[in-house]
Amino acid sequence: MGKSKEVDAAPSPINQTEKPAAVNGIIEETADIPVEVPQPDNARGGDEERVVGLPLAQTTSNREIYDRFTKSRKLVIISVISICGFLTPIASTAVLVAIPEVAATLQTTGEMINVSNGLFFVFMGLSPIFWGPLAATSFGRRNTFIASTVFLTAFSAGTALSTNLGMYIAFRMLTAFQGTAILVVGSVVIGDVYHPTERGRALSIFMLGILVGPSVAPLLGGVVITYTSWRVIFWVMTALSGAASLMVIFFLPETMHERPDTFKGLTVGQSAVKLAKLTNPWKMLHPLLAYPNLWIAALAVSSMIWNQYSLLTPIRYVINPRFNLTTPIQSALFFLPPGAGFMFGVLFGGKWSDFIVARYIEKRGRRIPEDRLNAAVILLAVFIPGSMLLYGWSIDKEVGGIPLVVVSSFLQGFSQQIALPSINTYLIDVFQDRGMSSVVVAGNYFTRYMFAAGGSAACLPAIKTIGIGWYSTISAAFLTGAAGLVWLLTRNGEKWRAKRAKRKAPTEPRRNWVVNHMYAADTRYLLPVGSGNRDDYKLIPNSERKWEIEAFVLLLHEIRRALGPARLPPVTVPGQEAGFKA
Repeated sequence: MGKSKEVDAAPSPINQTEKPAAVNGIIEETADIPVEVPQPDNARGGDEERVVGLPLAQTTSNREIYDRFTKSRKLVIISVISICGFLTPIASTAVLVAIPEVAATLQTTGEMINVSNGLFFVFMGLSPIFWGPLAATSFGRRNTFIASTVFLTAFSAGTALSTNLGMYIAFRMLTAFQGTAILVVGSVVIGDVYHPTERGRALSIFMLGILVGPSVAPLLGGVVITYTSWRVIFWVMTALSGAASLMVIFFLPETMHERPDTFKGLTVGQSAVKLAKLTNPWKMLHPLLAYPNLWIAALAVSSMIWNQYSLLTPIRYVINPRFNLTTPIQSALFFLPPGAGFMFGVLFGGKWSDFIVARYIEKRGRRIPEDRLNAAVILLAVFIPGSMLLYGWSIDKEVGGIPLVVVSSFLQGFSQQIALPSINTYLIDVFQDRGMSSVVVAGNYFTRYMFAAGGSAACLPAIKTIGIGWYSTISAAFLTGAAGLVWLLTRNGEKWRAKRAKRKAPTEPRRNWVVNHMYAADTRYLLPVGSGNRDDYKLIPNSERKWEIEAFVLLLHEIRRALGPARLPPVTVPGQEAGFKA
């Protein structure tokens, strides 16, 4: 049995072996029994570990969190990550106009090089399984950016030096594995820095480099391949990645709201085991499969990415014969209209998304994440598929000439860039209060790049079989179906989230069974507040981490049951009966 001591009124933070802090000046000794203090989920180990980006106590409602950086500092942060975001699409699409030349040098076929592009997107999809969880640990956002840009520099150089098809494909896959880290962690950094009502515009700026890159990069590749070797494309990529690495090192701070001690006190072997658990693919895929809110939004984004790469990948093969073009740089010019659409769309997409949110707040008196999706439904249902149909059938039937092709591809880029920020921001908003933003964003990129791989690899064989017109029709139907699902999400998303939360909440009998200690609002301090009676349940009203409290209460109960009541002291709280009851 322990005895009470008088301590200072202001408790100090405790670690895993410290004694509980005081309540009204009283603490209880625990016979030096180590008690695991629950860390934020992104620091917690074990098989039930959930990888998260933010501690739950720091929710999106706390405005002070987002005022840590000045406006000018935020501008520097978003500039750096946007420049980095431009690198990945350059790596993926600059080589599209050089496929015949690469195939000739490596003594293979254009179809094989196109398959390697599909594998590139597969590895971009697999990459978030590793980088997303790692960025949520003590490794942090900044170190993830540094590592990925440095590796991107090295593997781009390796691609430029490739002497055979196997070496080329290997370095392309390694390059792809680094690129998605920038996209995933960049989105999470925006969630760290910007308030939910500001994220639409910020994410729109970040997406500019990601979406304009696939259109500008082929033009760069066309210029290079017209005057020199395709290898120069990857040497340029090496130089840009190296410059981005330096920018990250000197100008990007750590943006995590609270940095967990994920690997503190662990040996190298223990850290490796824990990292393996963190990068379990099921942790990333489970939210997408379990929550309709997430898989519908991810499918909507994927439909646009499928459409984008179905448009961009075959340009040289469908445009050159249609208009009798003879040089790579001529066909590369047709990548510019969708890129211009992306660029102009970014001027309106974020503002449009934030405007819709503000409008619904005024209308309803409160904000729900699904409000933002209303900005994307009509674009997904009408404008993007309509412009794809115009593009495909104008080429297939040889009508309208170059102007119709240019206008329709511009409208695709413009409409897509207005729609994407709303859905991407929704994916950050919807579960950030549960600390799952990095996992959700990683799952989103996994899904989108699986579809990008499918669109990139399937477009040429499909176009050769059924023609560009019917292939565009299939893509348009995919977009329209995704729009219908997003419309359902706008009407039912809040209800689905509430239903899921209710189903996951502990039942009352279980709550009444495990009530010995609880956390107060500041979760770093352990405050015993109950009498220990199984039938006496009292939840601290001002706690922001109710489900974590209950999980910790379960932990304390299991310790007590394993060690026996003789090993744990009674709780002494003024005005309440002391002592645990069996």
